[in-house]
Amino acid sequence: MTARPSGPLSGTQMIELDQEESLKLLASVSMGRVGFTHQALPVIRPVNHLVNDDGDIVIRTHAGAALLASASASEVVVYEADRIDEDTHAGWSVMVTGRASRVSDPQALSRYHAELTPWINTEMEHVVLIQAELVTGYRLVH
Repeated sequence: MTARPSGPLSGTQMIELDQEESLKLLASVSMGRVGFTHQALPVIRPVNHLVNDDGDIVIRTHAGAALLASASASEVVVYEADRIDEDTHAGWSVMVTGRASRVSDPQALSRYHAELTPWINTEMEHVVLIQAELVTGYRLVH
């Protein structure tokens, strides 16, 4: 087992990433967490995603999902994904903040249904797009 760095003297530094590198890292993983408001309370849900050609986040969801209410109202949501090694404390974290909206264009729906396979066994006919209005990313390095 690898010795775990400890305390503030572990030598790990946090380096800010630019938008391009942040979105590239986000596109390299398929799972993250979406945060939004539901019934005036904060909610965080794990979901799988893809990053489209415009750098926006695409999520599939089911009828009745709380996220659809936020997307229908074009509310601001946050999306976060990371990859951090627990032993070395090295890795990265990316957060995208932007308005969520339901995708209704038949061609876009067809494309995203083909490109994004849900991880859970239920009908996921709805597609939500999160516009990447604010993208922040950090890399943890030694």
